[in-house]
Amino acid sequence: MNRSLRVLQQGVGWFKDHHLLRRGRELELMHRAMGFATLALVTLAPLLIVVAAADPLQRGGFSAWLADGMGLSGRSAKILTDISTPPSNVVNATSVWGGIALAVFGVSFAGSVQNGYERIWNLPPGPWHKIWRQAAWLAALTVYLYQEVQTHAALSGPERIALSSATGIVFFWWGQYFLLGGQVRWLHLLPGAVATMVGLVGLRGFSFLVFTPLILDNAISYGTVGIVLVVESWLIGVGFVVYGGSMFGHWLYVHHLWDSEAGPPGSGTRLRGPAPQPPGPDPGPPRRR
Repeated sequence: MNRSLRVLQQGVGWFKDHHLLRRGRELELMHRAMGFATLALVTLAPLLIVVAAADPLQRGGFSAWLADGMGLSGRSAKILTDISTPPSNVVNATSVWGGIALAVFGVSFAGSVQNGYERIWNLPPGPWHKIWRQAAWLAALTVYLYQEVQTHAALSGPERIALSSATGIVFFWWGQYFLLGGQVRWLHLLPGAVATMVGLVGLRGFSFLVFTPLILDNAISYGTVGIVLVVESWLIGVGFVVYGGSMFGHWLYVHHLWDSEAGPPGSGTRLRGPAPQPPGPDPGPPRRR
């Protein structure tokens, strides 16, 4: 019993001292994930509602998109769908000021993701006038989410899983490279993109098991506010996975792929090589015999 307890304590101690956990505390990963969720709720929800309203195919609207992303089905998906404004009423009700506010929040959301990637890779902040990068990334994110819903309506089974995984990896791979301004090589960003997609798949499974009954309970106890709280919790998980996947990619690069002769991250590194060694003491001038 004592031996098992010591092994458990050693495992917990190793986990606490692990580089990834320490790095997550340094980056305030949970706070960043909460900021991600807040900005996503005020940005992506209105944006995708407008896109869904203008969708000529009319594949269910924003709530159907959200239910698909969370892996909901049955009564939980129906409850989530019922709280949305009917798509046909949205475009006409969208004002100019609403569009301006949406653009401002959207750029802020993309900027927060860019800042998170820069902090993870220890890169200087990008210049403020590069807002076009953030706007382009937000547009690409909208296209990515839109095609996810279309593939759900057109495909099922292994075909949809393979296509969704491939497009997700490509988007998060390109998104890191684009928001970082090409300061990190493509090959070094690929593990982070794969880790992000694996995390999102795991989050979808967790959401199906936990949030499906939770939405029903919250709808009965708290009404619409309870449902929004569940959605916000899910978005926090998405933010945690997005930043955590990139952080895993950086950890893998630093500990397994860094070539010290090529410089630190973001300076055009090569794969593999000896770890950086501290300089030794100066031997001084040679002695005469």
